[in-house]
Order: sequence, then C-alpha cells, then structure tokens
Amino acid sequence: MDKRGIPYVWGGTSDRGYDCSGLMLRAYEKAGIDLPRTAREQYGAFSRKISWNDLKPGDMVFFSNLGHVGMISKPGYMVHAPHSGDVVKEEKLSDWRRQAFVGAVRPDPKGVRQWTRQLEQRDEPVSASLTATL
Repeated sequence: MDKRGIPYVWGGTSDRGYDCSGLMLRAYEKAGIDLPRTAREQYGAFSRKISWNDLKPGDMVFFSNLGHVGMISKPGYMVHAPHSGDVVKEEKLSDWRRQAFVGAVRPDPKGVRQWTRQLEQRDEPVSASLTATL
C-alpha cells in the first residue's frame, strides 16, 4: 500500500515506476515469495486457484486474458498498477472487473517452488539416445 501514487511504467519493478506484475513481484518478494515476472507466469505458478467469491486480502487477482494482475487489499478492493498515465492505487472491484476476471491465486512459497521445478525439468536437455521416427 505504501507504493500508491508511484507512476505506472511498462516493465517497471522499482519505485521509479511499476507495471502490474512488477508491483506484485516486489510486494511478494518482501513477503519472502519469489514470483515469475509476468502476470501470465504468475498465474501459472500456482495450481490452486481461488474463485471470485472466496477472495481474501493478499490474493492475486487476474483479469483480461491474464493481461493484468492486482492484489486484494481488503474485501471488495484491490491494489494495482493500472496502465500508462496512471499510478499505483487501490480500487473498488467493480462489475466490469468481475466480467474481466480470469482467476485468482493465494501465493505461497511451496507453490512457486513446484512451478520452478517444472520449468527446470522442461529446460533440461533431451537425451542424445532418443531418436525420432516417421
């Protein structure tokens, strides 16, 4: 909440400016949780999803085809970095937000570790003994 008023900067991850996922990256980093960089990756980092009706403060909420993320600050409100020309702010969750809602996660270090392991396994080199046949 102390980042309110800082300008939106695309790709921003510091007090010089934040984008939506950069704000989440730094907020959860302060809580000891390392998140991936983009909203889409942040959503994918956790297998347990939270419904609109079960949102609690601290949950990450995702909108618009995973193009935007914010954090529930108190019931019915989120803090986020909205878009260019705006600043980090707290906003009431409107009917429009509900229509654009994709899902939510409740971040925990265990979930991110599992996501990191999956990425590492995906990036491991393929054994040279494997051959493809047509």
